[in-house]
Amino acid sequence: MALFNNTPAVASKSLRVLARLLGYPDAELRSHLGALREALHEEHALQPSRLAELDALIEALARAPALASEAAYVELFDRGRATSLHLFEHVHGDSRDRGPAMIDLAQTYEKAGMYLAEGEMPDFLPVVLEFTSTQPPREAREFLAEMAHIFNAVFAALQQRDSAYASVLGALLELAGEKAQPVQIAAEEAIDAVWEEPVVFDGCSSRGQARPDQPQPIHIVPHVRKAQPSQGVQA
Repeated sequence: MALFNNTPAVASKSLRVLARLLGYPDAELRSHLGALREALHEEHALQPSRLAELDALIEALARAPALASEAAYVELFDRGRATSLHLFEHVHGDSRDRGPAMIDLAQTYEKAGMYLAEGEMPDFLPVVLEFTSTQPPREAREFLAEMAHIFNAVFAALQQRDSAYASVLGALLELAGEKAQPVQIAAEEAIDAVWEEPVVFDGCSSRGQARPDQPQPIHIVPHVRKAQPSQGVQA
C-alpha cells in the first residue's frame, strides 16, 4: 500500500501550526501551544505517528523553562547552516544568486496578494509555510515538493542533533508527498568565520529574522490597498 494517495489533504491549519512551531519560542507561542496541538489533531492532515511526534515537541516546549527553550532554539537554528530555517542558505549560501532568488520568491507572494512586513526575509521557512497555507491543497503540495530536498537535509541535520524539531520537517515532507531519505551532512565551517563574510545582498542576513536573543515574529497578511511600493524586500 502506498503511503500517500493522489489527493492532497487539506492542510492549511496544519501548515500554519508548523510555521508557528518553527518560530522563536517566546511567551506568546508557549501560551498557544494547547490550541496549536488541537488544530493539528482536528485537521487530520498528518499520520497519527507524526502527530504523536509533534505532541512530544509541544509537550517539551510547554515543560521546559522559558530561557532554556529560547537558548536551545538560538543554538539550534542560528548557529550554523545545516539547520538554518532560511531556505536559500541551503541553495545559494552567501552567493550573489541569493538576491534574485529572494526577489523572485517575494514576487510569488505578491502575485497571490501577500506582502511581507518590513525586515522579513521571504525564504524564512515559517514565512514560506504561512504563504503555502493560503494555497489550494494540490498547489500547496506541489510547492512543498519543490523544497523537499531542503526539508530532507534539515530533517537529517536535526535528527543528527537528536532534536524534537525534526518532527516538524518530517511533517512537511509528509505533506509534500515525500519520504525522508538518508542525507550525508557535510562538516560545517565555524560560525564565527561564516558571519565574518561580507554582505552580498543588501538586507539579507544568515543569522535569522532578528537578533538571536529576540523573538522572530511572522506577519504575512493579505494586501487590501497598496498605498506605496512594498518595503519587505530591497534589491
